[in-house]
Amino acid sequence: MPPATVAAIIAAACQHWTPEPDLEITLEANPSSVEAARFAGFASAGVNRLSLGVQALDDAALKLLGRPHDVAAALAALDVAQATFGRVSFDLIYDRPGMTREAWQAELARALGFGTTHLSLYQLTIEPGTRFAALHARGELVLPDEDTSADLFAITQAMTAQAGLPAYEISNHAAPGMESRHNLTYWRYGDYAGIGPGAHGRRGGIATLRRKKPEHWLAGVTGAGHGMENETPLTPTERAHEALVMGLRLAEGLDAARFAARSGTALADAVDSAAVERLAAQGLLHADARGIRLTPAGWPLANAVLAEIAR
Repeated sequence: MPPATVAAIIAAACQHWTPEPDLEITLEANPSSVEAARFAGFASAGVNRLSLGVQALDDAALKLLGRPHDVAAALAALDVAQATFGRVSFDLIYDRPGMTREAWQAELARALGFGTTHLSLYQLTIEPGTRFAALHARGELVLPDEDTSADLFAITQAMTAQAGLPAYEISNHAAPGMESRHNLTYWRYGDYAGIGPGAHGRRGGIATLRRKKPEHWLAGVTGAGHGMENETPLTPTERAHEALVMGLRLAEGLDAARFAARSGTALADAVDSAAVERLAAQGLLHADARGIRLTPAGWPLANAVLAEIAR
């Protein structure tokens, strides 16, 4: 995407909505020399936060992940990004095949040494229908065992916290005040507009979906003024479930007042109170009048906890 297109999108957004004085505008970019050459143009267009898809600080791992860049290109792009933008984040994928505790400690220490104020650190997951899923089924892609995975997660939490970038969401770490406002909107179940091909949105209790194929989306924009596929009103139960799934991922957890305001359902009515009490007694949850949040012991078991407490 050339900088002029970025500028046009930002200008259009600011025509439709009134921007905050300290508006955060994030662009996700690939860590290539071609993208890095555009960073100054992106900044001039109004982008003030950049997120780089580095994914690994190991060339063999990048090849395994199917990434076209190498570590040298990624670090060169990171240098340009940090010289251009006030706020920079990058992501890494860990829990990769063959990864040891020592290897991840070294890679994460190197990552923290670059001094960005935000890091997204994801454990590798196998999604159905992907090349990884086929390799995994054939035994050609072997992930670390569960004990190692749990240790890698614990190492991640400890090292980032010590470096001043504690987790504010299960996979996202930031210095205080440097959290991604865009992503916090999702996790706090705020409204957001999904505009491009295949984009999902949530507005006023309605789920929106744009046409997935770019050519169909563009035909809709040209012919009808939009590329909408469908708009589906969500029931209070559906909204409560979505808010529960998203909010439990946050370190701050689920705020009862905000949950009720945005989902239309009281938090107490959306969860199984007996399950909440049981898991709280086990040290996996903390619950009080203000809301519910996972404890550090509960974070690695977030999906299991969610399955237990959701009505």
